[in-house]
Amino acid sequence: MKSKSVVLMLILLLVVNAIASAETTGEKNALRKAKAYLIMAGFSYEGLIHQLEFDEFTHSESVYAAENCGADWNEQALKQAKAYLNMMGFSRSGLITQLVEGDNFTHEQAEYAVNNCNADWNEQAAKQAAKYMKMMGFSRSRLMNQLIEFDGFTREQAEYGVTQNGY
Repeated sequence: MKSKSVVLMLILLLVVNAIASAETTGEKNALRKAKAYLIMAGFSYEGLIHQLEFDEFTHSESVYAAENCGADWNEQALKQAKAYLNMMGFSRSGLITQLVEGDNFTHEQAEYAVNNCNADWNEQAAKQAAKYMKMMGFSRSRLMNQLIEFDGFTREQAEYGVTQNGY
Protein backbone atom coordinates (compact mmCIF):
# COMPACT_ATOMS: atom_id res chain seq x y z
CA MET A 1 0.00 0.00 0.00
CA LYS A 2 2.86 2.31 0.79
CA SER A 3 4.36 1.99 -2.71
CA LYS A 4 1.00 2.89 -4.31
CA SER A 5 0.84 6.12 -2.33
CA VAL A 6 4.39 7.01 -3.36
CA VAL A 7 3.53 6.35 -7.01
CA LEU A 8 0.34 8.41 -6.72
CA MET A 9 2.30 11.26 -5.10
CA LEU A 10 4.87 11.17 -7.92
CA ILE A 11 2.12 11.21 -10.57
CA LEU A 12 0.39 14.09 -8.82
CA LEU A 13 3.68 15.99 -8.62
CA LEU A 14 4.31 15.44 -12.35
CA VAL A 15 0.79 16.64 -13.23
CA VAL A 16 1.14 19.75 -11.04
CA ASN A 17 4.55 20.55 -12.60
CA ALA A 18 3.19 20.04 -16.12
CA ILE A 19 0.27 22.37 -15.44
CA ALA A 20 2.51 24.95 -13.78
CA SER A 21 5.01 24.90 -16.64
CA ALA A 22 2.48 25.12 -19.45
CA GLU A 23 3.36 28.30 -21.30
CA THR A 24 0.81 30.22 -23.27
CA THR A 25 1.61 31.15 -26.85
CA GLY A 26 2.09 34.76 -25.77
CA GLU A 27 4.51 33.73 -23.01
CA LYS A 28 6.52 31.55 -25.42
CA ASN A 29 6.78 34.35 -27.95
CA ALA A 30 7.64 36.97 -25.33
CA LEU A 31 10.34 34.67 -23.97
CA ARG A 32 11.74 34.10 -27.47
CA LYS A 33 11.77 37.86 -28.10
CA ALA A 34 13.37 38.54 -24.69
CA LYS A 35 16.21 36.11 -25.39
CA ALA A 36 16.81 37.75 -28.78
CA TYR A 37 16.94 41.20 -27.17
CA LEU A 38 19.43 40.00 -24.55
CA ILE A 39 21.77 38.78 -27.28
CA MET A 40 21.70 42.15 -29.04
CA ALA A 41 21.94 44.57 -26.11
CA GLY A 42 22.13 44.88 -22.35
CA PHE A 43 18.74 45.16 -20.67
CA SER A 44 17.75 45.49 -17.05
CA TYR A 45 14.86 43.42 -15.73
CA GLU A 46 12.56 46.48 -15.83
CA GLY A 47 13.97 47.65 -19.15
CA LEU A 48 13.28 44.28 -20.75
CA ILE A 49 9.70 44.30 -19.48
CA HIS A 50 9.17 47.81 -20.86
CA GLN A 51 10.65 46.81 -24.23
CA LEU A 52 8.42 43.75 -24.47
CA GLU A 53 5.37 45.83 -23.55
CA PHE A 54 6.39 48.29 -26.28
CA ASP A 55 6.28 45.29 -28.62
CA GLU A 56 2.68 44.87 -27.42
CA PHE A 57 3.12 41.82 -25.26
CA THR A 58 0.90 41.98 -22.19
CA HIS A 59 2.40 42.94 -18.85
CA SER A 60 2.06 39.38 -17.55
CA GLU A 61 3.68 37.92 -20.70
CA SER A 62 6.51 40.45 -20.40
CA VAL A 63 7.08 39.70 -16.72
CA TYR A 64 6.99 35.97 -17.46
CA ALA A 65 9.68 36.42 -20.13
CA ALA A 66 11.91 38.56 -17.89
CA GLU A 67 11.63 36.06 -15.06
CA ASN A 68 12.31 33.02 -17.24
CA CYS A 69 14.88 34.23 -19.77
CA GLY A 70 17.84 33.13 -17.65
CA ALA A 71 19.49 36.55 -17.73
CA ASP A 72 22.38 37.40 -15.47
CA TRP A 73 21.40 41.00 -14.71
CA ASN A 74 24.93 41.90 -13.61
CA GLU A 75 26.26 40.75 -16.96
CA GLN A 76 23.49 42.63 -18.74
CA ALA A 77 24.52 45.80 -16.90
CA LEU A 78 28.13 45.16 -17.90
CA LYS A 79 27.13 44.67 -21.54
CA GLN A 80 25.21 47.95 -21.50
CA ALA A 81 28.06 49.78 -19.77
CA LYS A 82 30.53 48.64 -22.43
CA ALA A 83 28.16 49.76 -25.17
CA TYR A 84 27.92 53.21 -23.61
CA LEU A 85 31.69 53.48 -23.23
CA ASN A 86 32.15 52.64 -26.90
CA MET A 87 29.72 55.37 -27.95
CA MET A 88 30.73 58.28 -25.72
CA GLY A 89 32.82 59.35 -22.77
CA PHE A 90 31.47 58.61 -19.30
CA SER A 91 32.88 59.14 -15.86
CA ARG A 92 32.48 56.33 -13.36
CA SER A 93 29.73 58.21 -11.50
CA GLY A 94 28.08 59.31 -14.74
CA LEU A 95 27.94 55.75 -16.01
CA ILE A 96 26.41 54.53 -12.75
CA THR A 97 23.78 57.26 -12.96
CA GLN A 98 22.99 56.37 -16.57
CA LEU A 99 22.64 52.67 -15.80
CA VAL A 100 20.45 53.26 -12.74
CA GLU A 101 18.31 56.20 -13.83
CA GLY A 102 18.32 55.70 -17.59
CA ASP A 103 18.26 51.93 -17.87
CA ASN A 104 16.65 50.83 -14.58
CA PHE A 105 19.49 48.65 -13.36
CA THR A 106 19.85 48.40 -9.61
CA HIS A 107 22.69 50.35 -7.99
CA GLU A 108 24.42 47.05 -7.20
CA GLN A 109 24.20 45.93 -10.84
CA ALA A 110 25.56 49.30 -12.01
CA GLU A 111 28.44 49.05 -9.51
CA TYR A 112 29.23 45.58 -10.80
CA ALA A 113 29.30 46.94 -14.35
CA VAL A 114 31.63 49.87 -13.67
CA ASN A 115 33.90 47.70 -11.55
CA ASN A 116 34.23 45.13 -14.33
CA CYS A 117 34.13 47.13 -17.58
CA ASN A 118 37.90 47.80 -17.57
CA ALA A 119 37.34 51.46 -18.41
CA ASP A 120 40.23 53.86 -18.57
CA TRP A 121 38.53 56.86 -16.95
CA ASN A 122 41.28 59.20 -18.16
CA GLU A 123 40.63 58.13 -21.75
CA GLN A 124 36.90 58.51 -21.16
CA ALA A 125 37.52 62.09 -20.03
CA ALA A 126 39.60 62.71 -23.16
CA LYS A 127 36.84 61.25 -25.34
CA GLN A 128 34.21 63.44 -23.69
CA ALA A 129 36.42 66.53 -23.92
CA ALA A 130 36.94 65.86 -27.65
CA LYS A 131 33.18 65.65 -28.11
CA TYR A 132 32.68 68.99 -26.39
CA MET A 133 35.47 70.60 -28.38
CA LYS A 134 33.93 69.39 -31.63
CA MET A 135 30.46 70.68 -30.71
CA MET A 136 31.47 74.16 -29.57
CA GLY A 137 34.35 76.28 -28.41
CA PHE A 138 35.37 75.97 -24.79
CA SER A 139 37.97 77.79 -22.80
CA ARG A 140 40.25 75.50 -20.83
CA SER A 141 38.62 76.39 -17.51
CA ARG A 142 35.07 75.96 -18.86
CA LEU A 143 35.96 72.60 -20.34
CA MET A 144 37.47 71.52 -17.02
CA ASN A 145 34.34 72.64 -15.17
CA GLN A 146 32.09 70.88 -17.66
CA LEU A 147 33.94 67.60 -17.22
CA ILE A 148 34.05 67.86 -13.43
CA GLU A 149 30.71 69.40 -12.53
CA PHE A 150 28.46 68.10 -15.29
CA ASP A 151 30.05 64.78 -16.20
CA GLY A 152 31.44 63.73 -12.82
CA PHE A 153 35.09 63.24 -13.75
CA THR A 154 37.71 63.82 -11.08
CA ARG A 155 39.96 66.86 -11.39
CA GLU A 156 42.84 64.59 -12.44
CA GLN A 157 40.75 62.88 -15.12
CA ALA A 158 39.48 66.21 -16.43
CA GLU A 159 43.05 67.55 -16.50
CA TYR A 160 44.10 64.55 -18.57
CA GLY A 161 41.10 64.99 -20.87
CA VAL A 162 41.71 68.66 -21.65
CA THR A 163 45.45 68.13 -22.04
CA GLN A 164 44.83 65.37 -24.57
CA ASN A 165 42.70 67.83 -26.54
CA GLY A 166 45.28 70.56 -26.91
CA TYR A 167 44.90 72.58 -23.70
